[in-house]
Amino acid sequence: MVAGETGSDRPCDGEGNAYMTAPRRARVLMVDDRRENLVALEAILQGMPVDPIAVGSGEEALKRLLSEDFAVILLDAQMPGMDGFETAGHIKQRERTRHVPIIFLTAVDRDAHLAFRGYAAGAVDYITKPFDPWVLRAKVSVFVELWLKNQQLAEQTATAKAREAEQRSLVSIMDRAADVLRGTDGAAVSQALSILGEADEVLDR
Repeated sequence: MVAGETGSDRPCDGEGNAYMTAPRRARVLMVDDRRENLVALEAILQGMPVDPIAVGSGEEALKRLLSEDFAVILLDAQMPGMDGFETAGHIKQRERTRHVPIIFLTAVDRDAHLAFRGYAAGAVDYITKPFDPWVLRAKVSVFVELWLKNQQLAEQTATAKAREAEQRSLVSIMDRAADVLRGTDGAAVSQALSILGEADEVLDR
């Protein structure tokens, strides 16, 4: 094996030590039927370690959520067609997206009962416009940090499971080699060495 390779797809140094992979950037889904509001939200999030994704309707949001992961959703409550409450209801009904936090955004002159509807639909927060940009940034930061921690935990769990599978495979190989070595002829030794070669393949993955 040449320097710079570990037998896996992960990059490594000259001694075969895998580099730590950079964490994925969190994505924030912004849903609003007014383009100017989406532009304003994107400006507020500028400089944060996130990728803002803007869509103009609840239907578009649901389509993006079918195949993409988001740390948090900024959802306008009042939109034509499928409004924010209906959109949130669909999001919370799906197993894939039911745990994605939703922050509702709405105009201050709307009915006060809209806040109750927002929480009932599954929102974790409800912010009225106009709002302090720094307050929104702070709230988004909390959910982004939670998302990153969850991603890190999932990767650590996957790594631990892979190591357990590798250990089980090595034990199985060693058991097979030991069984073969119970023979007394040279062919048995040769076969055992061949089996032990499989262990090197497992370690080189």
